[in-house]
Amino acid sequence: MRLFVSVDLPDALVEPIRALQAEFADADGLDFVDPATAHVTLKFLGDVEESAYAETVAAVERAVASTRVGPFDATFGGLGVFPSLDYISVLWLGLTAGAVELAALHDAVERECVAAGFDPDGTEFTPHVTLARMRHGGGKELVRRLVRERDPEIGTARVEEVRVTESTLTHEGPEYETRERFAL
Repeated sequence: MRLFVSVDLPDALVEPIRALQAEFADADGLDFVDPATAHVTLKFLGDVEESAYAETVAAVERAVASTRVGPFDATFGGLGVFPSLDYISVLWLGLTAGAVELAALHDAVERECVAAGFDPDGTEFTPHVTLARMRHGGGKELVRRLVRERDPEIGTARVEEVRVTESTLTHEGPEYETRERFAL
């Protein structure tokens, strides 16, 4: 099964995210992510064998417990791209509050999952919500301009849990199923 660890956004932020994505509608080459599945990925685990599932879940549970991060408010705002404005592969929504708590959760999940045998991420953690992926650079100039000019604030959400989510890839896009929840 293909798994990742995340903090999911509430339904109340779906329409504000959809409205933000609409500002990029004329950017040729962008494939938009369904805002109903919006989340901050703390760690992508990849394919996990059924035999390793229990230890994987235990590692995430230990990580969440070890941080002592309680429920907190996260405010979503600001725009960015990966890896750079010169070569855009991902357009994302950032955070203006809650990034410290998300980073603490990421660090703990990373530590426990690496100890359980997963590969380290190898990149610096930037808490974000993926808005779109760029499959070709046709609309790159519009994306660059909007990222430089816009500083949107989408809204605030109460973060109360971390999830282990299964991702099934389909022709219509990924389908997500929450497998485990760990309260903060």
